Amino acid sequence: MLKNIFLLRGKNLADLEKLNIFNYPSSFLIIEDKDLIRKIIYEHDHGELIQKYRHQLMNKPQNSLHSSKITPYVIDEPIHQKIENKNILTTCLNGKIIIGLLFEGKDNPYDYKDYFMEMLHDYLNNEANLLIKTELEIENLLISLFIGIRRYTDEVIEENTPEAYSFGEELYIKVFLFGIDDVGKSSFVRRVKEGLYDDDYFMPSREFKIDYIKEEEGLLAFWDMPGQLTFRTRWLFDQQDSNIYVYMIDMSNNQRFKEAKTELWNFLREFHKDKVPILILGNKVDKMVKLEDSQKRETLLEIIEDEMGELFGFSNIKNRKWKFLLTSVKKNYNIDKAIQSIFELV
Repeated sequence: MLKNIFLLRGKNLADLEKLNIFNYPSSFLIIEDKDLIRKIIYEHDHGELIQKYRHQLMNKPQNSLHSSKITPYVIDEPIHQKIENKNILTTCLNGKIIIGLLFEGKDNPYDYKDYFMEMLHDYLNNEANLLIKTELEIENLLISLFIGIRRYTDEVIEENTPEAYSFGEELYIKVFLFGIDDVGKSSFVRRVKEGLYDDDYFMPSREFKIDYIKEEEGLLAFWDMPGQLTFRTRWLFDQQDSNIYVYMIDMSNNQRFKEAKTELWNFLREFHKDKVPILILGNKVDKMVKLEDSQKRETLLEIIEDEMGELFGFSNIKNRKWKFLLTSVKKNYNIDKAIQSIFELV
Protein backbone atom coordinates (compact mmCIF):
# COMPACT_ATOMS: atom_id res chain seq x y z
CA MET A 1 0.00 0.00 0.00
CA LEU A 2 1.15 3.56 -0.70
CA LYS A 3 2.62 5.09 2.48
CA ASN A 4 3.85 8.48 1.31
CA ILE A 5 4.25 10.73 -1.71
CA PHE A 6 6.92 13.38 -2.22
CA LEU A 7 7.94 16.02 -4.73
CA LEU A 8 11.38 17.52 -5.40
CA ARG A 9 11.61 20.78 -7.31
CA GLY A 10 14.45 23.11 -8.25
CA LYS A 11 15.92 25.08 -11.14
CA ASN A 12 18.72 22.55 -11.06
CA LEU A 13 17.84 19.34 -9.27
CA ALA A 14 21.51 18.66 -8.58
CA ASP A 15 21.74 21.81 -6.43
CA LEU A 16 20.47 20.43 -3.12
CA GLU A 17 20.92 23.76 -1.36
CA LYS A 18 18.14 25.27 -3.50
CA LEU A 19 15.93 22.19 -3.65
CA ASN A 20 12.33 22.42 -2.45
CA ILE A 21 10.89 19.26 -0.88
CA PHE A 22 7.19 18.55 -0.39
CA ASN A 23 5.75 15.49 1.40
CA TYR A 24 2.30 14.03 2.01
CA PRO A 25 1.00 12.93 4.45
CA SER A 26 4.18 12.94 6.59
CA SER A 27 7.71 14.35 6.28
CA PHE A 28 9.22 11.18 4.85
CA LEU A 29 11.96 13.09 2.99
CA ILE A 30 13.84 16.06 4.44
CA ILE A 31 16.79 18.12 3.15
CA GLU A 32 19.13 16.45 5.64
CA ASP A 33 18.66 13.14 3.77
CA LYS A 34 21.22 14.26 1.19
CA ASP A 35 22.48 10.79 0.26
CA LEU A 36 18.97 9.47 -0.26
CA ILE A 37 17.98 12.53 -2.31
CA ARG A 38 21.08 12.25 -4.51
CA LYS A 39 20.37 8.59 -5.23
CA ILE A 40 16.79 9.41 -6.22
CA ILE A 41 17.84 12.29 -8.49
CA TYR A 42 20.85 10.66 -10.11
CA GLU A 43 18.80 7.64 -11.13
CA HIS A 44 16.88 9.99 -13.41
CA ASP A 45 19.81 12.17 -14.44
CA HIS A 46 22.57 10.20 -16.24
CA GLY A 47 24.12 13.60 -16.99
CA GLU A 48 21.47 14.47 -19.57
CA LEU A 49 18.47 15.48 -17.50
CA ILE A 50 18.72 19.27 -17.75
CA GLN A 51 20.11 19.25 -21.30
CA LYS A 52 17.23 17.09 -22.53
CA TYR A 53 14.69 19.50 -21.13
CA ARG A 54 16.41 22.52 -22.71
CA HIS A 55 16.51 20.71 -26.07
CA GLN A 56 12.75 20.06 -25.83
CA LEU A 57 12.08 23.75 -25.16
CA MET A 58 14.23 24.88 -28.10
CA ASN A 59 12.21 22.72 -30.49
CA LYS A 60 8.80 23.92 -29.33
CA PRO A 61 6.87 26.97 -30.57
CA GLN A 62 7.22 30.06 -28.36
CA ASN A 63 3.67 29.74 -27.06
CA SER A 64 3.84 25.98 -26.49
CA LEU A 65 3.61 26.14 -22.72
CA HIS A 66 0.43 28.19 -22.98
CA SER A 67 -1.31 26.16 -25.68
CA SER A 68 -3.98 23.71 -24.55
CA LYS A 69 -3.08 21.50 -27.52
CA ILE A 70 0.53 20.89 -26.43
CA THR A 71 1.28 19.17 -23.16
CA PRO A 72 3.34 21.39 -20.83
CA TYR A 73 4.79 18.41 -18.97
CA VAL A 74 7.03 15.72 -20.39
CA ILE A 75 6.61 12.81 -17.97
CA ASP A 76 9.45 10.27 -17.88
CA GLU A 77 8.86 6.55 -17.55
CA PRO A 78 8.71 5.72 -13.81
CA ILE A 79 11.76 4.12 -12.22
CA HIS A 80 11.70 1.64 -9.33
CA GLN A 81 14.41 1.99 -6.70
CA LYS A 82 15.23 0.09 -3.53
CA ILE A 83 17.21 2.54 -1.42
CA GLU A 84 18.05 1.80 2.22
CA ASN A 85 15.13 -0.68 2.39
CA LYS A 86 12.82 2.00 1.01
CA ASN A 87 10.54 0.87 -1.81
CA ILE A 88 10.24 3.85 -4.17
CA LEU A 89 8.74 4.57 -7.59
CA THR A 90 9.72 7.93 -9.11
CA THR A 91 9.17 9.88 -12.30
CA CYS A 92 10.64 13.15 -13.58
CA LEU A 93 8.71 16.06 -15.11
CA ASN A 94 10.52 18.31 -17.59
CA GLY A 95 13.86 17.63 -15.94
CA LYS A 96 12.90 19.97 -13.09
CA ILE A 97 10.47 18.06 -10.87
CA ILE A 98 10.65 14.56 -9.42
CA ILE A 99 7.54 12.94 -7.96
CA GLY A 100 8.04 9.81 -5.88
CA LEU A 101 5.83 7.19 -4.27
CA LEU A 102 6.92 5.29 -1.15
CA PHE A 103 5.35 1.84 -0.82
CA GLU A 104 5.36 -0.86 1.81
CA GLY A 105 8.21 -3.27 1.31
CA LYS A 106 6.04 -6.15 0.07
CA ASP A 107 4.43 -4.09 -2.71
CA ASN A 108 5.39 -4.27 -6.37
CA PRO A 109 5.44 -0.62 -7.50
CA TYR A 110 5.07 -1.62 -11.14
CA ASP A 111 1.52 -2.73 -10.33
CA TYR A 112 0.82 1.00 -9.91
CA LYS A 113 2.97 2.38 -12.73
CA ASP A 114 0.32 2.67 -15.46
CA TYR A 115 -2.26 4.17 -13.14
CA PHE A 116 0.32 6.60 -11.73
CA MET A 117 1.16 7.80 -15.24
CA GLU A 118 -2.51 8.02 -16.19
CA MET A 119 -3.26 10.19 -13.16
CA LEU A 120 -0.32 12.50 -13.83
CA HIS A 121 -1.41 13.05 -17.42
CA ASP A 122 -5.00 13.63 -16.31
CA TYR A 123 -3.98 16.26 -13.77
CA LEU A 124 -1.10 17.93 -15.60
CA ASN A 125 -1.76 17.56 -19.32
CA ASN A 126 -5.52 17.87 -19.53
CA GLU A 127 -7.38 20.70 -21.21
CA ALA A 128 -6.87 23.00 -18.25
CA ASN A 129 -3.07 22.46 -18.31
CA LEU A 130 -2.64 22.54 -14.53
CA LEU A 131 0.62 24.26 -13.59
CA ILE A 132 2.20 23.28 -10.28
CA LYS A 133 3.95 26.50 -9.34
CA THR A 134 2.56 27.49 -5.95
CA GLU A 135 2.77 25.51 -2.71
CA LEU A 136 -1.03 25.19 -2.66
CA GLU A 137 -1.07 23.74 -6.20
CA ILE A 138 1.64 21.25 -5.24
CA GLU A 139 -0.17 20.29 -2.04
CA ASN A 140 -3.42 19.72 -3.93
CA LEU A 141 -1.64 17.60 -6.55
CA LEU A 142 0.06 15.39 -3.94
CA ILE A 143 -3.17 14.90 -1.99
CA SER A 144 -5.07 14.08 -5.19
CA LEU A 145 -2.46 11.54 -6.29
CA PHE A 146 -2.26 9.99 -2.83
CA ILE A 147 -6.02 9.58 -2.52
CA GLY A 148 -6.37 8.23 -6.06
CA ILE A 149 -3.63 5.62 -5.65
CA ARG A 150 -4.86 4.53 -2.22
CA ARG A 151 -8.33 4.08 -3.70
CA TYR A 152 -6.80 2.15 -6.60
CA THR A 153 -5.11 -0.09 -4.01
CA ASP A 154 -8.42 -0.83 -2.28
CA GLU A 155 -10.41 -1.37 -5.47
CA VAL A 156 -7.95 -3.07 -7.84
CA ILE A 157 -4.66 -4.23 -6.35
CA GLU A 158 -6.03 -5.69 -3.12
CA GLU A 159 -8.83 -7.48 -4.97
CA ASN A 160 -6.13 -9.75 -6.41
CA THR A 161 -4.58 -10.37 -2.99
CA PRO A 162 -7.03 -12.63 -1.10
CA GLU A 163 -5.05 -12.62 2.15
CA ALA A 164 -5.53 -8.86 2.43
CA TYR A 165 -9.28 -9.40 2.59
CA SER A 166 -9.39 -12.64 4.58
CA PHE A 167 -12.26 -11.52 6.78
CA GLY A 168 -14.42 -14.60 6.24
CA GLU A 169 -18.08 -13.67 5.84
CA GLU A 170 -17.72 -10.32 7.59
CA LEU A 171 -18.78 -7.06 6.04
CA TYR A 172 -16.20 -4.66 4.64
CA ILE A 173 -17.61 -1.12 4.68
CA LYS A 174 -16.07 2.02 3.20
CA VAL A 175 -17.22 4.94 5.37
CA PHE A 176 -16.81 8.35 3.72
CA LEU A 177 -16.50 10.78 6.66
CA PHE A 178 -16.78 14.44 5.71
CA GLY A 179 -17.95 17.86 6.88
CA ILE A 180 -16.58 21.38 7.12
CA ASP A 181 -13.45 21.99 9.17
CA ASP A 182 -13.22 21.80 12.97
CA VAL A 183 -16.32 19.68 13.57
CA GLY A 184 -14.53 16.72 15.20
CA LYS A 185 -14.17 14.15 12.40
CA SER A 186 -10.65 12.97 13.24
CA SER A 187 -11.45 13.01 16.96
CA PHE A 188 -14.47 10.82 16.21
CA VAL A 189 -12.32 8.24 14.43
CA ARG A 190 -9.77 8.29 17.26
CA ARG A 191 -12.54 7.85 19.83
CA VAL A 192 -13.91 4.83 17.95
CA LYS A 193 -10.51 3.30 17.23
CA GLU A 194 -8.65 3.94 20.49
CA GLY A 195 -11.36 5.03 22.94
CA LEU A 196 -9.41 8.24 23.56
CA TYR A 197 -10.17 11.95 23.46
CA ASP A 198 -8.00 15.00 24.13
CA ASP A 199 -9.02 18.63 23.55
CA ASP A 200 -5.54 19.51 22.30
CA TYR A 201 -4.80 16.31 20.37
CA PHE A 202 -5.89 17.48 16.90
CA MET A 203 -5.41 20.66 14.97
CA PRO A 204 -7.84 21.01 12.03
CA SER A 205 -6.74 18.30 9.61
CA ARG A 206 -5.13 19.15 6.30
CA GLU A 207 -4.54 15.51 5.52
CA PHE A 208 -6.70 12.79 4.08
CA LYS A 209 -6.51 9.64 6.20
CA ILE A 210 -7.74 6.06 6.03
CA ASP A 211 -8.31 4.20 9.32
CA TYR A 212 -9.39 0.57 9.53
CA ILE A 213 -11.48 -0.30 12.56
CA LYS A 214 -12.53 -3.86 13.38
CA GLU A 215 -15.99 -4.24 14.88
CA GLU A 216 -17.94 -7.41 15.69
CA GLU A 217 -20.20 -6.87 12.68
CA GLY A 218 -17.34 -6.30 10.23
CA LEU A 219 -14.46 -4.09 9.17
CA LEU A 220 -14.94 -0.32 8.77
CA ALA A 221 -12.60 1.66 6.52
CA PHE A 222 -12.99 5.32 7.51
CA TRP A 223 -11.99 7.76 4.75
CA ASP A 224 -11.53 10.91 6.86
CA MET A 225 -11.61 13.97 4.60
CA PRO A 226 -10.20 17.45 5.38
CA GLY A 227 -12.95 20.04 5.73
CA GLN A 228 -11.20 23.27 4.77
CA LEU A 229 -12.66 25.06 1.76
CA THR A 230 -9.60 24.23 -0.35
CA PHE A 231 -10.21 20.49 -0.06
CA ARG A 232 -13.98 20.32 -0.49
CA THR A 233 -13.83 19.85 -4.25
CA ARG A 234 -12.08 16.55 -3.49
CA TRP A 235 -15.21 15.25 -1.74
CA LEU A 236 -16.99 14.83 -5.06
CA PHE A 237 -14.14 12.70 -6.38
CA ASP A 238 -13.15 10.62 -3.36
CA GLN A 239 -16.59 9.49 -2.27
CA GLN A 240 -16.63 6.91 -5.07
CA ASP A 241 -17.55 3.36 -4.08
CA SER A 242 -18.48 4.37 -0.54
CA ASN A 243 -20.96 2.13 1.26
CA ILE A 244 -22.14 4.97 3.49
CA TYR A 245 -21.64 8.70 3.89
CA VAL A 246 -21.15 10.15 7.38
CA TYR A 247 -21.56 13.93 7.52
CA MET A 248 -20.61 15.75 10.71
CA ILE A 249 -21.93 19.10 11.96
CA ASP A 250 -20.63 21.19 14.88
CA MET A 251 -23.74 21.80 17.00
CA SER A 252 -21.98 24.43 19.11
CA ASN A 253 -21.21 26.79 16.22
CA ASN A 254 -24.50 28.08 14.84
CA GLN A 255 -22.65 30.81 12.93
CA ARG A 256 -21.51 28.12 10.49
CA PHE A 257 -24.82 26.26 10.17
CA LYS A 258 -25.56 27.96 6.84
CA GLU A 259 -22.16 26.92 5.47
CA ALA A 260 -22.58 23.36 6.74
CA LYS A 261 -26.08 23.13 5.24
CA THR A 262 -24.89 24.45 1.87
CA GLU A 263 -22.03 21.94 1.67
CA LEU A 264 -24.29 19.03 2.67
CA TRP A 265 -26.93 19.83 0.05
CA ASN A 266 -24.36 20.57 -2.65
CA PHE A 267 -23.06 17.06 -2.06
CA LEU A 268 -26.48 15.39 -1.93
CA ARG A 269 -27.65 17.13 -5.10
CA GLU A 270 -24.50 16.01 -6.90
CA PHE A 271 -25.19 12.39 -5.98
CA HIS A 272 -28.98 12.42 -5.75
CA LYS A 273 -29.25 9.15 -7.70
CA ASP A 274 -26.60 6.99 -6.03
CA LYS A 275 -28.83 5.80 -3.12
CA VAL A 276 -25.87 5.50 -0.75
CA PRO A 277 -27.22 5.92 2.83
CA ILE A 278 -26.10 8.88 4.91
CA LEU A 279 -25.65 9.24 8.66
CA ILE A 280 -25.60 12.86 9.85
CA LEU A 281 -23.90 13.44 13.19
CA GLY A 282 -24.61 16.60 15.18
CA ASN A 283 -21.42 16.65 17.22
CA LYS A 284 -20.39 18.69 20.31
CA VAL A 285 -23.93 18.58 21.71
CA ASP A 286 -22.34 18.56 25.18
CA LYS A 287 -21.79 22.30 24.72
CA MET A 288 -25.55 22.79 24.45
CA VAL A 289 -26.93 20.29 26.95
CA LYS A 290 -25.61 18.93 30.24
CA LEU A 291 -25.54 15.28 29.26
CA GLU A 292 -25.10 14.19 32.87
CA ASP A 293 -28.54 15.55 33.77
CA SER A 294 -30.63 12.68 32.43
CA GLN A 295 -33.93 14.14 33.69
CA LYS A 296 -33.84 17.21 31.45
CA ARG A 297 -31.52 15.84 28.81
CA GLU A 298 -33.93 13.80 26.70
CA THR A 299 -36.51 16.58 26.38
CA LEU A 300 -33.87 19.13 25.36
CA LEU A 301 -32.27 16.74 22.87
CA GLU A 302 -35.62 16.05 21.22
CA ILE A 303 -36.21 19.78 20.82
CA ILE A 304 -32.73 20.24 19.32
CA GLU A 305 -33.23 17.33 16.90
CA ASP A 306 -36.51 18.82 15.66
CA GLU A 307 -34.99 22.28 15.23
CA MET A 308 -31.97 20.94 13.35
CA GLY A 309 -34.18 18.78 11.15
CA GLU A 310 -36.22 21.81 10.17
CA LEU A 311 -33.20 24.09 9.73
CA PHE A 312 -31.22 21.65 7.56
CA GLY A 313 -34.23 20.20 5.77
CA PHE A 314 -33.39 16.57 6.51
CA SER A 315 -36.94 15.49 5.59
CA ASN A 316 -36.16 16.52 2.00
CA ILE A 317 -33.52 13.81 1.67
CA LYS A 318 -34.96 11.42 -0.91
CA ASN A 319 -33.92 8.17 -2.62
CA ARG A 320 -31.63 7.08 0.19
CA LYS A 321 -31.80 5.92 3.80
CA TRP A 322 -30.70 8.55 6.29
CA LYS A 323 -30.47 9.18 9.99
CA PHE A 324 -29.65 12.18 12.17
CA LEU A 325 -27.95 11.50 15.47
CA LEU A 326 -26.70 13.89 18.15
CA THR A 327 -23.24 13.01 19.48
CA SER A 328 -20.44 14.20 21.72
CA VAL A 329 -17.05 12.75 20.92
CA LYS A 330 -15.65 14.46 24.02
CA LYS A 331 -18.21 12.89 26.38
CA ASN A 332 -18.42 9.63 24.39
CA TYR A 333 -22.14 10.23 23.95
CA ASN A 334 -23.89 8.16 21.25
CA ILE A 335 -20.57 7.07 19.70
CA ASP A 336 -21.45 3.38 19.97
CA LYS A 337 -24.89 4.22 18.60
CA ALA A 338 -23.27 5.96 15.63
CA ILE A 339 -21.28 2.84 14.78
CA GLN A 340 -24.38 0.68 15.21
CA SER A 341 -26.28 3.06 12.90
CA ILE A 342 -23.61 2.66 10.20
CA PHE A 343 -24.15 -1.10 10.08
CA GLU A 344 -27.94 -0.71 10.24
CA LEU A 345 -28.05 1.79 7.37
CA VAL A 346 -25.73 -0.28 5.19
